[in-house]
Amino acid sequence: MSRAVWFVAGASAGVYAMNKARQFAGTLSAEGMKARWQGVTHGARLVVADAKQAQATKEDELRVKLGLPAVSPDAGRQLGAGSSAAATATPALAPTVENDKKDTH
Repeated sequence: MSRAVWFVAGASAGVYAMNKARQFAGTLSAEGMKARWQGVTHGARLVVADAKQAQATKEDELRVKLGLPAVSPDAGRQLGAGSSAAATATPALAPTVENDKKDTH
């Protein structure tokens, strides 16, 4: 009886080790490495999406708490409630280069 138990235990351990070795060899293949890379990039995309969602939620909470106007989803995450004339006008920070040139010839 004892020899049969040890035989079955040894055979089971051999089958287990063979399956693990086959799985490890599969992960080192080109397809296995590609699958791992796809998994890592997918996980990174999920983390970034969760962070952006948490950021938007926290920003909305702060806007409500501070009494700021809400941001419409169509406008993106930009500040609102400015006058339309001020929002469309672009400030001139410096005169254009053509105006500063002098004829030296």
